[in-house]
Amino acid sequence: MIKAVLFDLDGTLLDSAPDLIGTLNHLRTSHGLQTMPAEELRHFVSRGAVGLIKAGMPPCDNETLASRRQAFIEHYQDNSYIHSRPFDGIEQLLSDLARRGIPWGIVTNKSEALSLPILEKAGWLSAASAVVCGDTVTATKPCPEPVLAACEKIGVKPFNALMVGDDRRDIEAGRSAGCRTAFALYGYVDFQGQCCFTEQTEMIRAPSEILGLLESASAA
Repeated sequence: MIKAVLFDLDGTLLDSAPDLIGTLNHLRTSHGLQTMPAEELRHFVSRGAVGLIKAGMPPCDNETLASRRQAFIEHYQDNSYIHSRPFDGIEQLLSDLARRGIPWGIVTNKSEALSLPILEKAGWLSAASAVVCGDTVTATKPCPEPVLAACEKIGVKPFNALMVGDDRRDIEAGRSAGCRTAFALYGYVDFQGQCCFTEQTEMIRAPSEILGLLESASAA
């Protein structure tokens, strides 16, 4: 039986691609480069700032990469919820979970300083039963520690929790923690080339399908 649902943030709950890609293009123009089309960068959004920078900026050494990351973060902090919005169906899903008395939490590799303002603006900070960020644990996804921390905060056993994400790190973290897992096909990461978890992980094309997973798990 599923007693709690855990979500990744970017690409699962929140369509944050417009602001993250906007920040990357701001970084490009500050280096005299032309902006890149959003569709060329969308699949890299769930890889965080460094992954997005590596995808959208010329190759560089580690020192330059660190400098670019700092510039990226500074701009993104002030522009993190300009065009970002919940994915279609997410608000209804969260309302349905609340009505059913099923707690939900957020497990993200994003730092707390970046995550909390976004969650506050989205209206999720007080609604979530657990928020675990990348710098509030000693190891981030794909390690199971943040998922286990979220389960502990909510007060459920991992085998009674469902971890939902759009990146293999989300799925690996959830499975390593002992949770059921669901891959958000509506998110950013191209499923092709992802780890082979199709037989053990549910595939969902829309947030509303999560309710069906809860019902089937209860009937099993």
